[in-house]
Amino acid sequence: MLIADTAGRLHTQTHLMDELKKVKRVLGRLDATAPHEVLLVLDGTIGQNAVAQAEEFNRGLGVTGLVITKLDGTAKGGVVLAIAQRLRIPIRFIGVGEQAEDFGVFNASEFVSALLKSAPRDAAA
Repeated sequence: MLIADTAGRLHTQTHLMDELKKVKRVLGRLDATAPHEVLLVLDGTIGQNAVAQAEEFNRGLGVTGLVITKLDGTAKGGVVLAIAQRLRIPIRFIGVGEQAEDFGVFNASEFVSALLKSAPRDAAA
């Protein structure tokens, strides 16, 4: 198992993205089926920039799943909907706080229910 923490590695830094592609190629030489999973962790508060990051990392590495963090912030998870619609990469895990119990497997129906409950209601409705 290899876990590569690429915190702060921006999709716009071509030389750093090239390093990640090289790591993937080397893994493929050791095991033709590797990597078995490529998870990208995205900050849910950065909005459309998260979509751009996911697009670039997917293009370069073939992302197989996403982890969206900080969904307890003010963004309320709109980026989850944008990524699901645009990229069709499954969201595997979400973080909604800073404690271990605030991290878990993503459940789409629970997420949509929570999102709709937190949406402001129109006074005319």
